[in-house]
Amino acid sequence: MSGESGSARTSPSAGSASDTELLPARPKYVCSLSAELVTKAREELQEKPEWRLRDVQALRDMVCKDYPYLGTCLDDAFLLRFLRARKFDYDRALQLLVNYHTCRRSWPEVFDNLKPSAIKPVLESGFVTVLPRLDPEGRHVVCIRPDRWTPSNYPITENIRAIYLTLEKLIQSEETQVNGIVILADYKGVSLSKASHFGPFVAKKVIGILQDGFPIRIKAVNIINEPRIFKGIFAIIKPFLKEKIANRFFLHGCDLNSLHQNIPPVILPEEYGGTAGKLDISAWNELLLASEEDFLHDFSQLLLPCDSSPHDTLVSGDADEKQCDDSLRGMKPQLYYCY
Repeated sequence: MSGESGSARTSPSAGSASDTELLPARPKYVCSLSAELVTKAREELQEKPEWRLRDVQALRDMVCKDYPYLGTCLDDAFLLRFLRARKFDYDRALQLLVNYHTCRRSWPEVFDNLKPSAIKPVLESGFVTVLPRLDPEGRHVVCIRPDRWTPSNYPITENIRAIYLTLEKLIQSEETQVNGIVILADYKGVSLSKASHFGPFVAKKVIGILQDGFPIRIKAVNIINEPRIFKGIFAIIKPFLKEKIANRFFLHGCDLNSLHQNIPPVILPEEYGGTAGKLDISAWNELLLASEEDFLHDFSQLLLPCDSSPHDTLVSGDADEKQCDDSLRGMKPQLYYCY
């Protein structure tokens, strides 16, 4: 059911007929979900096909009324991502959309020049990839391997850029919007020197994006081969996690049988005791790199207009960054202790 406060909103004036005629026609939305997924979306996300476009229009009206300078894409398919991610609660979907833009504008090291070709070295390293087969719930499995990163080659923000683009590509699929994703993170070989790059400031930014700034449903985070140092890493992460998300973290250590309880061997590569052959990153890399023009087109619609109002976004200030820097200094002794 759509959020009551959202459904009670009134639409802003659409302007005169002549003004409307000057606007470019938006792409017509055509649902690509199977009958089974339409039913799942109705049961889990409160999505009613007969009201879908009405709900999208309600969110569009709220954006135009409350955040006229947000500079967002207003296409049906784009706004629908945010409604699904917040179970068609208008107000929460609007807040997610605002947060999405805030995150992009407040971290230029990650979001400037954001395109697949710019993170090609990260893709070639195998730091992040997507397994070729879906899990039994129809979810993609995003595989992250920090041991593939050499800090002297490029900063940690390049890894975050690669993960973000991976999620952007995945969320284009309506099936992923409904089913969500699963993360498999292999922390084999993560040393203290690498862990020190992931301080509270970076942790807060990343968690903020994944929890409150991106329209994707993360259904499980499986951690494997975590060293003792991971206790320190998780100590940094946990304060920023909501309880629901924290409960979706599963620490397996070196126990592949434990991992297989969450992700079946049939979709896992041999490296994780699976039967799907060797882990091959080439297919995903090719798919992402081939999407360059699509990303350039999509992101061009998300630029901040020059006459934007400072009240239209929720950008965190210097106080938050200073607090995170202070937290980092306090966390370093704990990292050394765990190591």
